[in-house]
Amino acid sequence: MKKIVSAIFALFFVAGLGFSQGILTAPAYFKTVSEFYGTIKDYEADVDIKAGKNSMSGKISFKRPDLLRIDFTSPEDQVICFNGDMLTIYLPGSAAILNQSVEPSSSAGAANMSTPQGLALMNRYYSVKYEVGQDPVPLDENSDETVIRLILSRKNASEAFSSIKIAVSPKNNLIRRIEARTPQNDMFTFDFKNYVLNQGISDQRFIYDPPASANNYNNFLYTE
Repeated sequence: MKKIVSAIFALFFVAGLGFSQGILTAPAYFKTVSEFYGTIKDYEADVDIKAGKNSMSGKISFKRPDLLRIDFTSPEDQVICFNGDMLTIYLPGSAAILNQSVEPSSSAGAANMSTPQGLALMNRYYSVKYEVGQDPVPLDENSDETVIRLILSRKNASEAFSSIKIAVSPKNNLIRRIEARTPQNDMFTFDFKNYVLNQGISDQRFIYDPPASANNYNNFLYTE
């Protein structure tokens, strides 16, 4: 669970990014992400997550600068919510509420991944190339859906993911899939569909009131 949460927390900031067409080199193509993302104030999308043998599905809501909520349909009623200061996870199967306060400096660092400055840092610490080329290719074998594929490879050992693959839909310039591999060879896959952008999501969307009957566990990311 910690690995899944950490991966979600690190990667969802990239979920609503898009790419402008007409850039020939992969680094320049990736650089346009921050320019496009600067126009996105909020989004919602369906998300499917795979972590090893575990699969999860739900709806993700995001609002700048750093508000996040995922309401899962599988596992049913599970919720992940981040209000900028507190990460809360409700696990209905365990009747447990996991809370993790986030220091302002840590919060800013994570949130910066969703800004042009943060994406510039990703461009700095990861080398970017096309997986196949700049032309669209099938998302999966025998798939009618086509994407443009990028590979980000870390330049030093301090980065959380050794490589990140990003598949971009040429129809709407939004990220369709993210595949992130850790140095331990753990793979996290995020599939995003049915985006709705800039609909004016209220901050109230990111206030979650978990069931009072559940047990609370604080600072779970720092405990074994």
